[in-house]
Amino acid sequence: MSLKDTFKQMRELLANITLDLEKAENGNKAASQRVRTGTVRLEKVAKLFRKESISSEKKNKGQKKPAKSGGSAPKKAGAASKGKSAAKGKSGGSKSKSASVKAKPKAKAAHAIRSRQLSAKRATAKLPNRR
Repeated sequence: MSLKDTFKQMRELLANITLDLEKAENGNKAASQRVRTGTVRLEKVAKLFRKESISSEKKNKGQKKPAKSGGSAPKKAGAASKGKSAAKGKSGGSKSKSASVKAKPKAKAAHAIRSRQLSAKRATAKLPNRR
């Protein structure tokens, strides 16, 4: 099965489940059963989708999608939002400083474990002798 077929099958299953969910809310027992079986089918298709999507990503690794003709509009919106955040940073005062401070990296696990000095064994309690 191809990835496009899996998309189509998932959409159909979701549409059927949502219709039956509305009926089940009104007390339709048969619709409740259809929802339960539909979710099992959806689970199987979702697992298949995950496998196929991972394999297609590995196959297409390093290849870029062809650019769409309307690709320039999102770039302009991103640039406008960056400009607004830069303007807020200049007039924000102390708030902008705290927002720009990065968190310190966590300590490595090797530094967290400290070596201990070796010590002599302590004397254990003596067991009473049997008579």
